[in-house]
Amino acid sequence: MSSQTYSISDLSRELDITTRAIRFYEEQGLLSPERRGLERIYSARDKVSLKLILRGKRIGFSLAECRELIELYDPSSGNLKQLHSMLAKITERRLQLEQQLLDIQQMQLELDTAQERCEQALAATLEHAKTSL
Repeated sequence: MSSQTYSISDLSRELDITTRAIRFYEEQGLLSPERRGLERIYSARDKVSLKLILRGKRIGFSLAECRELIELYDPSSGNLKQLHSMLAKITERRLQLEQQLLDIQQMQLELDTAQERCEQALAATLEHAKTSL
């Protein structure tokens, strides 16, 4: 592990995230910077954790799921447990998305049917109004 350290503004710039968001993840216990007075000093591990959180958010993981993955971070073992867990979560997320897609497609069919019925009723009402004149 590199002994490289980062300030909050370094991480903010490098990862294109607000300092407020970084502090939020710290408050949630996902990052644990050292303190030098009021200054936060982030480690390379914190940077990896932050990257994992950001990637996890992009693919729909909860903060709890990100926390689980961060806790499994162990470069000395090649991160085997973390990688297996990540693959399982990706598979689970993919299944959730496939179900959501089916649900959306079903809802679109329901909307098509409702729209068609409304349009038919409207046409019938307009036709009836014309013939009543």
